[in-house]
Amino acid sequence: MWTLPNILTFARIAITPVVALLPFIGGYWPKVLTLVIFVAAAVTDVIDGHLARSRNEVSDFGKVLDPIADKLLLLATLGPIYWISQQRHDLYDIPVWGSIPLWVCVLLVGREVAMTALRQWAKRQGVIIPAAGPGKLKTVLQNIFIGATIAWFAFRNAWKPLGWYSSPFGKFWNQFHGGFVAVTLLIALFLTIYSFVIYLYRYRSLFSHPSR
Repeated sequence: MWTLPNILTFARIAITPVVALLPFIGGYWPKVLTLVIFVAAAVTDVIDGHLARSRNEVSDFGKVLDPIADKLLLLATLGPIYWISQQRHDLYDIPVWGSIPLWVCVLLVGREVAMTALRQWAKRQGVIIPAAGPGKLKTVLQNIFIGATIAWFAFRNAWKPLGWYSSPFGKFWNQFHGGFVAVTLLIALFLTIYSFVIYLYRYRSLFSHPSR
């Protein structure tokens, strides 16, 4: 059980409370630290699978633990992002969206829950549903959106104390970064829905022949 890939997965689970609590601390440094931890967790999510395969350490325990770690990290980041953007939309105002809507968080988390249920049901039918291209791309864009939003919180906290609001670059970055968060959220939402529809279509035979 204590292989390097599984240890990395355990580490992702262990840091989720830190990721969830740090953004609520005032100032920009806690947000910067949250971003660094989140990026590290996202990177380990990518490499632990490669390590397991290259070291011949793929295990059923790891297959179960990895999706749990992913979903906990998603909840640990989306929860604070939603709450903080709602409570301080005057400071963290995101172009077009304003604050992160609740339905967005429900959709992102609900898709993961539905996909997990689909995989478990398919497994009982003797079918393994591996991660596919659209699903992997969805994860990448989702992580970019979350990372960009945490960075947006840090930037907005530092914008006035560091005097960036009066500099040409600060004004440009305020518009660019806010727009980037809005666009990545839109793309992440599209891929969330699209990838799930693709999975349903590819494995539609499970629904027409459920006794298989």
